[in-house]
Amino acid sequence: MKITDLRVLRTQGAHANWTFVKLYTDSGLTGVGEASLERFDEPVAKALESFKDFLVGKDPFQIEYIWNALYKGTFWHGQLIILTALSAVEQALLDIKGKALGVPIYELLGGKLRDRVRAYANAWAFQRVVTEMTAEDTPESVAKNALRMVEKGFTAMKWDPFRHGGQVIPKSEEEFAIACVKAVREAVGPSVDLLIECHGRFNMLSAIRMAQKLEPFDPFFYEEPIPPDNIDAMAEVQRAINLPIATGERLYTRWDFRALLEKQAARIIQPDICHCGGIMELKKIAAMAEAYYVSVQPHNSNGPICVLASLHLDASIPNVIFQEFFYPYLELYNEMLTEPIKYENGYLEIPNGPGIGADLNEKFILKRPPVPQPQLATWIGSYW
Repeated sequence: MKITDLRVLRTQGAHANWTFVKLYTDSGLTGVGEASLERFDEPVAKALESFKDFLVGKDPFQIEYIWNALYKGTFWHGQLIILTALSAVEQALLDIKGKALGVPIYELLGGKLRDRVRAYANAWAFQRVVTEMTAEDTPESVAKNALRMVEKGFTAMKWDPFRHGGQVIPKSEEEFAIACVKAVREAVGPSVDLLIECHGRFNMLSAIRMAQKLEPFDPFFYEEPIPPDNIDAMAEVQRAINLPIATGERLYTRWDFRALLEKQAARIIQPDICHCGGIMELKKIAAMAEAYYVSVQPHNSNGPICVLASLHLDASIPNVIFQEFFYPYLELYNEMLTEPIKYENGYLEIPNGPGIGADLNEKFILKRPPVPQPQLATWIGSYW
C-alpha cells in the first residue's frame, strides 16, 4: 500500500476554525487526522501541504519512519505549526493502519484498559461565549449553568472564574473569582470536582495568593496559574500551595515535558494530541509521566477528530484521570462525523470501529467554510 494524495479540509468550527487532513492510498483506504490551531489555521494548512511531496509514495504503515523523517527533516523541528501538522498526519496514518488491519487504533497501542473514560465539562460556564466571561456573567449565572451540567451527568467541570488578564490580580477581581467559585461549589455540592482554569495569567505572587484563597472550596486542580515557559517558577508555585497544578497544553513533545517532570512542577499534565506530535507521541509522554507518578488529562478544545484520537489514547494508558470535553459542541461534532461520539452520564465511550472510529462528513463540512479569525492585535487587546 502506498500514499497517493493529501488533502486539507478547513471548516468553521465552534469558537474557532477546525482543520483536518485526509490521506489517500492506492488501496482505496483513507485516513483522517486533525490539525486545528486557533487563529493559525492558514499556516498549519500550508505546513500540511508542504508534507505532500514527501508522503506520496510512502508506505502508510511505516509510521515511526514517517514521523521521524518529517520531525527531524525540518531544521525548525519541534515548532508548533509543524508539530500541529505532523500530529494530524500521524493520526491519519494510524487511522489507515487500523482500518487495513480491521482494529481500532487503541489495539495498535497495546490494547485498551477501559471501555469508557470519565469526562469533565468545559465551555459551559458563560452566557454568550463559550471560553470568555462577558459583562453579563455573574457568580449566580455561572452557578446556574453548572447545575445544568450536573443534570447532564457530569461529576467534574472546568471554567475560568477570572476576568482580569494581568500578572497581578486586583483585590476586586480576587473577590469576584472567589464569589464565583463559592457560588458554584454551593450549587453543585461537595461531590462534584471543580477544576479552576487560570490561562497562565498570573505571576508567582498572585498565583500563590489566589490558590490559598480558593483552597477552602476544594478544587480538584489549578490549571496553568503562571505562564508555562518558566518550569522552575511553576515548580516553586507547586511547592508553595496545596492544590495540584495541571499544565502542559502549551508544552509539546516529550522533550518539553522532560524538565516539567524532572522538576516535579505539576501533578497533572495536559498534552494536546493535535499539537504534541500525535497519538503515539502523547503515549510516550504519558509513559514518562507514569514513571514520576504524574497523572495525564489530555487537553481537548479542538474538533471531533481530536476527541476520538484522545479517547484511543485514554483507553491505552494507565495514568489517565479524565478527559476534557466541550459538551456544548457535541451536536456539531456528530454532524461532522459518520459515527457519533457517545457521551452518557459523565462518561465518554471508547470508539470500537476500525481506525479512529469514524470518518468525516465532508458534505456537512463543506457547507461551513472557514471564517476570518481574530487578528493577533485584537486578541491581545481584549486579553489585556
